[in-house]
Amino acid sequence: MKIRAVRASGLRGATPEGGWSDELAPDDVVHTLVAVHTDAGVVGFGSVFTSEALVRAALDVLRPVLIGQNALEPERVSERLHGTTFWLGRGGSVTHTISGIDMALWDILGKATGQPVGRLLGGRYRDRVRPYASLLITPPEQLADTLRGLAGRDWTAFKIGWGSFGRVSDALDERVVAAAREAVGPDALLMVDAGASDGGWRNGYKWALRTAEMLGRYGVAWFEEPLRPDALDDFVALRRAAPVPIAGGEVLTRRQSFFPWIEAGAFDVVQPDVTKVGGLSEQRRIGWSAHDHGVRLIPHGWNTALGLASDLQLASALPDTDLVEYLAGSPYIDDITTERWTLDADGMLPIPDRPGLGVDLDPGRLARYCDPDELLSES
Repeated sequence: MKIRAVRASGLRGATPEGGWSDELAPDDVVHTLVAVHTDAGVVGFGSVFTSEALVRAALDVLRPVLIGQNALEPERVSERLHGTTFWLGRGGSVTHTISGIDMALWDILGKATGQPVGRLLGGRYRDRVRPYASLLITPPEQLADTLRGLAGRDWTAFKIGWGSFGRVSDALDERVVAAAREAVGPDALLMVDAGASDGGWRNGYKWALRTAEMLGRYGVAWFEEPLRPDALDDFVALRRAAPVPIAGGEVLTRRQSFFPWIEAGAFDVVQPDVTKVGGLSEQRRIGWSAHDHGVRLIPHGWNTALGLASDLQLASALPDTDLVEYLAGSPYIDDITTERWTLDADGMLPIPDRPGLGVDLDPGRLARYCDPDELLSES
């Protein structure tokens, strides 16, 4: 089965807020879907955390290497793409685009073999996983109302972040966390994300340690991105000193970037994003390295339904990945597939066991946010 074409189309019109200092508009494109077509008529789909213009430019570079390759060999093909484009720069938009291609190739392999991708990744440790609702921080009273509403709909895990956190005052930070804990109750998982990869971030190690001690008083399950993403030594020191687990890594790409952080002991929880890191092939390798070092991989998932579907398949195939991030309220997650995501009575999300990634895009719904023909046309 050979690769005959690769298509791309950006999602626009409902782009959710990202929490960045220079905020996005709804028509800004930061998530681009890709479709890989084969000569057997099987089509696989993936998602890229990069603008449509950059994905299209990357595909112009990648197509001569990709077209004609065996569509049933995702790891080999993806590694070939990485190797061929190495001198264009490891990471960035080319690597992000390879991520979407890699996801699509795993989708194709699953469809061709009649197996869910998680089984092809090595086996299914679980058939359902606990999702956590991921929310930007709003004023304490408003945030508490939102969290109570989610808790009333069977959600049992929550992450709050960005917004005002670390950007106004320590007092406001504690008010936000106290309000969130009161809203979700003492038994729910509550995580806090400082979002220190934001271009306007100004805090350092001493703030992070002081804040970690405050979060410990509220039983926070992890403190995410408390430091700028290149501050390796400070992350290592913070992890040793903080009373709460430390999480990060969403901005890193490819396994080679992650290994020094894992080996140095910088993270309790490592968070590669499948739509940026190089796809499932890279994410799985990072997951097993993390496992060998006593670190949990919990994927970063502020992206799309295809990203979530990939994270679910990975969660089935790694022993320690017992949570997935769910961007609450995003149409790009909730409104582009034929079937809706539904929690069970225990607040768990079933992992699809159908072939491939286990989800189907709905052309009618997708048409609200992109041109489905750009993805589905074989011409």
